[in-house]
Amino acid sequence: MRWMVTGGGGRLGHHVTGALTRESERGGDQVAVLDRAALDITEPDALRAVFAAHRPEVVLNCAAYTAVDGAETDWARALRVNAEGPRRLAEACAAHGARLVHVSTNAVFPGDARTPYDEDHPPAPGTAYGRSKLAGEEAVLARLPGTGVVARTAWLYGRRGRSFVSTMIERAAAGEAVDVVDDQYGQPSWAGDVAAQLITLGRCPRAHGVFHATNSGEASWYELAREVFRLAGADAGLVRPISDAEYGRAARLPAYTVLGHGRWREIGADPPRDWRRALAGALEELLPLWAVPRGSA
Repeated sequence: MRWMVTGGGGRLGHHVTGALTRESERGGDQVAVLDRAALDITEPDALRAVFAAHRPEVVLNCAAYTAVDGAETDWARALRVNAEGPRRLAEACAAHGARLVHVSTNAVFPGDARTPYDEDHPPAPGTAYGRSKLAGEEAVLARLPGTGVVARTAWLYGRRGRSFVSTMIERAAAGEAVDVVDDQYGQPSWAGDVAAQLITLGRCPRAHGVFHATNSGEASWYELAREVFRLAGADAGLVRPISDAEYGRAARLPAYTVLGHGRWREIGADPPRDWRRALAGALEELLPLWAVPRGSA
């Protein structure tokens, strides 16, 4: 199978690329990895060139504008990357007969639920970032109704790039107290697990429409921080709860955006593992990378 990964230099793209490369060494797949410098997905000429060069059968789109607060003031850029880019990519896939797995976000939901959002629950984003991502979802599904997949993820952390988890590891290593929001709930998701889910979707011809690609269970940011401190061998009492209003960020994030995973059964795939198990395994890799107090030599 011929794969093309867009946004291959980012946090999720790094894990997807690693997993596909290992699989290709065993099974003979071809993998083309394109980071932001190699491909701007909003440029039609660039897309035509890479599709002609690589002739992908499956495209995994990890390219995105992810600055949630920045989207509130830089709406044009967020819309260009998160909506126009996926639209042009879907059009290129349609023209070349390729399948597309496009990564989206839990931020397309309003956050007013009390139980996990199913894949078919009507989106209603409350942030500029969420609106830009929803526009990208709609563009992909409209242009690839039978071969396009939207994979929503959430609270992603991985080996590459700073994340909430990497920051908490550093704070734990330094023995620093930290105030963390305790009234927003979601699903901490290890990029290695999400990468495997995206590849499963790419390999399954029956997969189309919306899937939720996260770990399972739910937590507040405060609960996640305490678990990181505990697993890092630090005092979890250093993590202090505050409200989202006290935190005072530009974009008021949804209070509850936990995602359901019912559609995985339709393609015979295993359900996602619990976020705590995933975090415990991930920290074996992450602690050596991030457990260095700021300012250390």
